[in-house]
Amino acid sequence: MSIGEMLAATVPMARTLNLEFGETSPERAVVSLPDQGDFHNHVGGPHAGAMFTLGESASGAIVLAAFGDQLSRAVPLAVRADIAYKKLAMGPVKAIATLGRPVADVVAELDEGKRPEFPVAIEIRREDGAVTGEMTVVWTLRPNS
Repeated sequence: MSIGEMLAATVPMARTLNLEFGETSPERAVVSLPDQGDFHNHVGGPHAGAMFTLGESASGAIVLAAFGDQLSRAVPLAVRADIAYKKLAMGPVKAIATLGRPVADVVAELDEGKRPEFPVAIEIRREDGAVTGEMTVVWTLRPNS
């Protein structure tokens, strides 16, 4: 099962928005939000909440790609998020997520018994490549008790 299939199966909101999971690796995750009238805002583009969910889902995909092998001993949790809406988004949009810390450094903290935190940076782009939003989600790996 791919990471996209796993997220679609376990995260109802990803299914609700019909998110499409493309590239998913520990270095980069790309998730697309098709243009769907049910999720438009008052100006006909994707609603801010849909764009937030898109970005958060891309961050979750990269977290699973980077730390999926740690799930037996820790659960990934979003700690906080910040989003800036830069330009009007119209039509389909995609989120590109990148991990903000080396995987080995995060795992080393987990090995030391700590609860590591790490940022994921996300750009949300229109089809023409314009950046419509920038987001950061800070994640943690909470050790299982």
